[in-house]
Amino acid sequence: MFKVVHTMDVVSERVQDEESKGVTVKWLITREDGAQNFAMRFFEVEPGGQTGFHSHDWEHEVFILDGKGLVVCGDSESEVTRGHVVFIPPNVKHFFKSRGDEKLSFLCLIPYKSDT
Repeated sequence: MFKVVHTMDVVSERVQDEESKGVTVKWLITREDGAQNFAMRFFEVEPGGQTGFHSHDWEHEVFILDGKGLVVCGDSESEVTRGHVVFIPPNVKHFFKSRGDEKLSFLCLIPYKSDT
């Protein structure tokens, strides 16, 4: 199956967990599109917003598209801006926080697991 779509045409969903604030996600490529190994997601974090501090059994590959933010992974933290890439290993608690006046936006790729 072949897919070409503009991100503006993908439905945005509010991330609904207790710790996330001002975060939306768009599932750009999924199993429904024929992708059997990875999902591609597009996140936006409003100024002052952040994702919840959480961990998963799978790794994350992240590409920062726009904005300024902080990523905390385990006991480490780094400032990120457009063009940074982030690798988050499995089972390590992490979160992203938007800093500045613009949304922090990033692509996040995750492998499929039975509970994804």
